[in-house]
Amino acid sequence: MPGKAAVAIWCDVAPEIKDEFDDWHAHEHMPERLAIPGFLRGSRWVSVEGSNAYFVLYELKHLEVLTAGPYLERLNKPTPWSVKMMPHHRNMVRSLCRVESRFGAGLGEAMLTIRLPAPTGTELLSTLPARKGLVAAQLLRDAGAVQGAPTTEQKIRGGDKSADWIVLVNGYDAAAVALAAEELAGAVPDAITRTYRLAYTLSARA
Repeated sequence: MPGKAAVAIWCDVAPEIKDEFDDWHAHEHMPERLAIPGFLRGSRWVSVEGSNAYFVLYELKHLEVLTAGPYLERLNKPTPWSVKMMPHHRNMVRSLCRVESRFGAGLGEAMLTIRLPAPTGTELLSTLPARKGLVAAQLLRDAGAVQGAPTTEQKIRGGDKSADWIVLVNGYDAAAVALAAEELAGAVPDAITRTYRLAYTLSARA
């Protein structure tokens, strides 16, 4: 993870809108976000358990990007296509995060996300990127209060939930990521664990 902050999003999309959602997200929404100063990389991931469940990650230079004018302007002035798509974000969880720790580098095809109430059971993170099939691990902490009042996009969606702490484990081998999921989930029984495959990624222009 190249920056010091991130926006982590989980949502479900109805099957009948999935094709348009993917089109909107790849051709309008993500390019729009990556054009905002301080946004470094965006990626969209699809659940291995069902093609209508998504994880979206935006990696940012620093946390202040989330309170700056360009980002807030986009959130409060969504495009007509965004206005159409926002209500289709079901079971929305959106966390504005500080990167508390990060290990390894790179981006592989498989991603494990763990949402947990406290940073317990995360002692393995520093050792994971050295394993065959894995490349990176991060611990994120929600800092959602930095943004203040709900934005227009949030109001259209009907409000978002958030995750207190987030673990991300990334690798090029889905089996290695699944093994890490078993280990980490066992250490934190009340965590919400999901695995995803990469669908699309976009980096900011230099």
